Amino acid sequence: MRNFRIAYVLNLSVIVPAGLLLGGCAHVSDPHEPALAMEVPTGWGQLLTNGGQIWPDSDWWKRLGSAELTGLVNEGRTRNLEIGAAVARVRQAESAARIAGAPLLPSVDFAAGASRTSQIPWGRGTNAVSSMLEIGYEVDFWGKNKAGLAAAQASLDANRYDRETVALTVTTGIVSTYLQVLSLRDQLVIARENVANAQRVLKLVEAQSRAGATSPLDLARQRSVVAGEQAVIPSLQQQEREARAALAVLLGRPAQSFTVSGQGLGNILLPEVSPGLPSELLARRPDIRRAEANLAAANANVMMAHAALFPSINLSGSAGGQSSALLSVVNAPNLLMNFGAGLVAPIFDADRLENQQALALAQKQELLQIYRSTVIAAFAEVDNALGQIRNLAEQEKLKQTEWEQARLAFHLSEARYRAGAEDLMTVLDTQRSLAGVQNELGQLKLKRLKATVSLYKALGGGWKDETGHNARSRADTAGVIPG
Repeated sequence: MRNFRIAYVLNLSVIVPAGLLLGGCAHVSDPHEPALAMEVPTGWGQLLTNGGQIWPDSDWWKRLGSAELTGLVNEGRTRNLEIGAAVARVRQAESAARIAGAPLLPSVDFAAGASRTSQIPWGRGTNAVSSMLEIGYEVDFWGKNKAGLAAAQASLDANRYDRETVALTVTTGIVSTYLQVLSLRDQLVIARENVANAQRVLKLVEAQSRAGATSPLDLARQRSVVAGEQAVIPSLQQQEREARAALAVLLGRPAQSFTVSGQGLGNILLPEVSPGLPSELLARRPDIRRAEANLAAANANVMMAHAALFPSINLSGSAGGQSSALLSVVNAPNLLMNFGAGLVAPIFDADRLENQQALALAQKQELLQIYRSTVIAAFAEVDNALGQIRNLAEQEKLKQTEWEQARLAFHLSEARYRAGAEDLMTVLDTQRSLAGVQNELGQLKLKRLKATVSLYKALGGGWKDETGHNARSRADTAGVIPG
């Protein structure tokens, strides 16, 4: 089956008035435009009572009180390879936007040629030299080219927001991984303390065994405890090594030459932050703005596909000269000038254009659902982080009391065993309990810090849209405004 297109060549005096008449149709509204209306909660299900700062600072990581961490974040935001790739994508989108804007301006080409014609055989020859300046312009009556530019600019906005999303993800990754390294070093300290405690009890059991005051079974049990506590250390060392390597990757550095000077979480502060209103979150998270920009680009693509159903009108003109002598090309008798206009309207294309419009509409519907999903997920992330911070703070308070009592119980049982008033099993139980509570207490502080980092990320990490670009304005340029 063949496709046919009918081309009309019209007089310029007819085309221009027609363009003025049809100019009001340049922005064709989309009859399938869905509303972005969503149910936005009026408040958060979880609340903090610390009265902390509302919304994070753009350099929120400084509130953790670590100069080394600040230096690592600054380095990572400069050297991270994923951020570098995102920056390159922005540059690609900038070039694509400039390309998309080119059809809105006239195209100007210069053509020159020379030829020689002679009769065969040995006939007299003639030379011909020509040069022409050709100008072409497509009248954008239906807004197709303008919609294409709006789509490209919205895609550029989306890439810019994606760059900020990647930067936020990398920043929180650096902070969380750094805290993980310090926590593992704290766990190593606790593990060595547990080994020292177990070895001290072992010496006591060995002394009593030599005196015949205890059985070989008790001696074997304590030696097993010592070996078990010592076996924990190599595993923690490997985990700390892997965490440092992951941090080096985030910084774009080889792990072999990377070190961390911080020795634990003891000097890390627990910052306080409170969320603002849920409705404000929509403008403070770059991933939400990216989803909105992608939807605006899809809206513009729908308009471009819709405009393709209408005739396209092209204006053309040329000026130049033709002569048999090179120096006389620009002489008045040899100058030529031509103007023309053309209209091309689709008649039959096997529903290709209609299907392109249907495809664009389906893609927009997909991006609309992605936008809504992103917003709902953002609300959930903030609420979950708030709940974690509150619950972990309560757990840590209770666990601190448990640790104090477990330590007291261990020291008392050890003293009573030394005096012969307690058996070894009691000492082993209190020792095991103390070691477990110490590890849990260290893990709770790390979890609280990570939950705070998650809250910073969920609130947008102090990001503000300072690009001067707006996805809604891009869609408005194309004649469609989301929502």
